[in-house]
Amino acid sequence: MKINFLLTNASMSGGTRVIVTQARELMARGHEVRAYSTPPPPPGFRKTLKSLLRGRGWPKIWKLGPSFFDGSGVPHTVIEKFRPISNSDLPDADVVVATWWQTSPWVWRLAPSKGAKAFFIQHHEIWSGYPKQVDAAWRLPLHKIVISKWLKELAGEKFGDADVSLVPNSVDMKLFNAPPRARHERPTVGLLYNATWFKGCEVALQAIEIARREIPDLQLVAFGQENVRRWMPLPQGVQYLINPPQETIRDIYARCDVWLCGSRSEGFHLPPLEAMACRCPVVSTRVGGPMDIIEEGKNGFLVDVEDHDALAERLVRVLKLSDQQWRAMSDAAYATASRYTWQDAAALMEEALVKTIERSRTKRAIGA
Repeated sequence: MKINFLLTNASMSGGTRVIVTQARELMARGHEVRAYSTPPPPPGFRKTLKSLLRGRGWPKIWKLGPSFFDGSGVPHTVIEKFRPISNSDLPDADVVVATWWQTSPWVWRLAPSKGAKAFFIQHHEIWSGYPKQVDAAWRLPLHKIVISKWLKELAGEKFGDADVSLVPNSVDMKLFNAPPRARHERPTVGLLYNATWFKGCEVALQAIEIARREIPDLQLVAFGQENVRRWMPLPQGVQYLINPPQETIRDIYARCDVWLCGSRSEGFHLPPLEAMACRCPVVSTRVGGPMDIIEEGKNGFLVDVEDHDALAERLVRVLKLSDQQWRAMSDAAYATASRYTWQDAAALMEEALVKTIERSRTKRAIGA
């Protein structure tokens, strides 16, 4: 198949990494894959006004930076400015895939020669500030390909679309792995630092503060892509790395006895699965990704969103396990991460794209 992926801004985000990984694996299966993206969009009136009203000043104007496409081997074209990607930007193909709510109407308007139309959905991005537009993108008659069970359920329950392909994320076990290990001498918890509201980092930090009442020497290690914000400081003594290379992230996971996630919403949050690949149990809120992979009490624990007290209680529970019990949970985490590969995910993506083409042919045959 000839496959084109459309993005608004290729970056070092987890969403871009998933697209690049899928594209690379599809190429390994013999398909011709290309990606087309725009530079970052300008802030816009609504975002600017919100930032000013909250006293944060003028919003940052994002510039084109590095992305996971760099050095990936996946052909990638960035058009000259942020605008809808159109017929003249793309070669003809068998299938064209929207990867963000803004690209969904772009794909819908493309000529049939650009390929059957799919929408690869990694989140329900109502937090982007445009909930009506996001829902409108979901209602377009594109074949939906989702990465987690809750997104599939949402497609059926809210949008009346039961014919959705589920293609869960995996983890690169060649990069993220660790040999069987014991707990560290000093109890250590890790987290991803991100100031975006729905990431719930402050919830996780509150949980750590509570947990330290029972485990005073609890150590925190963290990584992220941004400087620490004044309104969400990290506790004293934290080891925080900004934009570490992937190999260093693997080492961070392997240094942790528990990986903590306090997110309010996720499509499929990858760091918990990567931590599991490095034999680290996970304590998380019930969000996409952890809900798909955590088996309660076996490889981690799940709690309700916003419940920092429950996060702290489960965190302490894991850290107070016996050595034998912790090793069993660590090994179960590794087994979870290793049972489903990116090759498996690419095979499911291939099936979803073939289904997209078949559905398009059926619609044309009946004149729909």
